[in-house]
Amino acid sequence: MFHGSFVALITPMTESGALDEASFSAFCDWQIAQGTHGLVPVGTTGESPTLSHDEHKRVVALCVEAAKGRVPVVAGTGSNSTDEAIDLTRAARKAGANAALVVTPYYNRPTQEGLFLHFKAIAEQGGLPIIIYNIPGRSAVDMSVETMARLAKVPGIIGVKDATANLTRPLHQKRTCGENFCQMSGEDHTAIAFLASGGQGCISVTANVAPRLCAEMHNAWQAGETKKAMAIQDRLLPVHDAMFCETSPGPVKYGASLLGKGTEFCRLPLAPLAAASKTRVREALVGAGLLN
Repeated sequence: MFHGSFVALITPMTESGALDEASFSAFCDWQIAQGTHGLVPVGTTGESPTLSHDEHKRVVALCVEAAKGRVPVVAGTGSNSTDEAIDLTRAARKAGANAALVVTPYYNRPTQEGLFLHFKAIAEQGGLPIIIYNIPGRSAVDMSVETMARLAKVPGIIGVKDATANLTRPLHQKRTCGENFCQMSGEDHTAIAFLASGGQGCISVTANVAPRLCAEMHNAWQAGETKKAMAIQDRLLPVHDAMFCETSPGPVKYGASLLGKGTEFCRLPLAPLAAASKTRVREALVGAGLLN
């Protein structure tokens, strides 16, 4: 079962908007050296909506190459087209990813039965273990606990990234899906509370700029050092806030650029970060001791 601090990786780009493969590979290596427990390429934070399918597959392959088996790679392979999601999942399997993170289909707004059939098809045809990514704020559809319990019985569906910020969800999901169903928080703010409610870890945006602290927080929790884990959580709170002062990944890419990890460039329709937001991100990193 996956556990700990998994980073929802940014996708570094040049000032002209091309993939910066060297920076991305170096960034993956840095994350592992800092103690990150797992890598998640081409999710929302990785700007998957504006990557071509070829770019998407290339980023997954680069991530697997950089990881060298040291930590698991959970590749984002979701789409609002079931056939496209199956294709991306198969490509991730061929590249050597350990699992696939599959978002609930956005824009289509399927019924609960549609969600069940979508994920069942990907699990049966994609060839990788599947983590459901439930993020109603982005996809405009919320997978019910009952539907998730049905899917937990489908071979190959192993867990959920829960970005509902509803802390009753992990309690009910643990009860209905079983102890072995992997629950990862998709909200940095609720990471510790999610762990206390039965979760195993967090797929984190903040870990892009604070990988060591995020990993240490989870290590402390697993070791029973609750006060230490909560102290790190308190230290990172202003950083979490700053990472979402505008639409992600704008703030986190700017924060990473301040640390010398690529440029702040995001593809349209994401606009360059406003000056006030840049100030807020910088001040948060300085306040947390991440930037001089």
